Amino acid sequence: MIGSSRESLAACQDGLDARRQEAGFPQLSGELFAVADLLGREGQLRSTLADSGQPHSVREGLVRQVLSGRVSDLAVDVVLMVADRRWAEDLDLVLTIEQLADQAAFTVAEGDGTLDAAEEEIFRFGRALDASPALQMALTDPAQTATVKSAIARDLLQGRSTAATREVIEFAVGHLHGRRIDSVVDDLCGLAAMQRDRVVAEVRVAAPLDESQVQRLADALSRIKGRRVRVNVAVDPSVLGGVQVRIGDDLIDGTVSSRMEQARRALLG
Repeated sequence: MIGSSRESLAACQDGLDARRQEAGFPQLSGELFAVADLLGREGQLRSTLADSGQPHSVREGLVRQVLSGRVSDLAVDVVLMVADRRWAEDLDLVLTIEQLADQAAFTVAEGDGTLDAAEEEIFRFGRALDASPALQMALTDPAQTATVKSAIARDLLQGRSTAATREVIEFAVGHLHGRRIDSVVDDLCGLAAMQRDRVVAEVRVAAPLDESQVQRLADALSRIKGRRVRVNVAVDPSVLGGVQVRIGDDLIDGTVSSRMEQARRALLG
């Protein structure tokens, strides 16, 4: 997202967080996912709600006409909050509702003590995707419906993940909107971390780190970033040694393989 959409997303995230104690919040994520699915399929409706040139009364009336009685009053209010903002593209409105649904799911997970587990599960799902071209193909096949893709994810996660993990991934794989599936999963990791004002560092090492090493690395990165950092460790023998750390767009590459590549390039001059 760019410009007005980015600002609108941030405002909506703050607005949703302010309502986390309201009755009906535990069911909000599912309702917002249903609304996002509807708007993703109904182009005219989506376009009208995202058009800031339309009077507020028109957009509010349309939201109430379509959603009242189908979702809770809280869900209607959240959609009205989104429709009342400015959007650079109409798809940004849908993506924002999806992100608010993710945020609501992670808020509930934070409350019931499963947020840390959800972060770890989503990270592991991303690594499973990296390791399985067949799974990537199944979840990105344009010939498969969103329902089929969600069912594949559900079968993989059933009995081995938290409710938040299942909910956000099952929806995401069926609603990529042309985005790379690995980037969508990474975004979910970031949203889960943001729930506690943390950032995620993806660390690649040649051999597993013990708990004390992970904690020291997390403490060091937290001091650098000025925020709490959660460290997700991926073992990758190709790095040979050392550590590669990626936080968002920032990359710290202290791996042996990287230094060898730099030396090779220097020799080739």
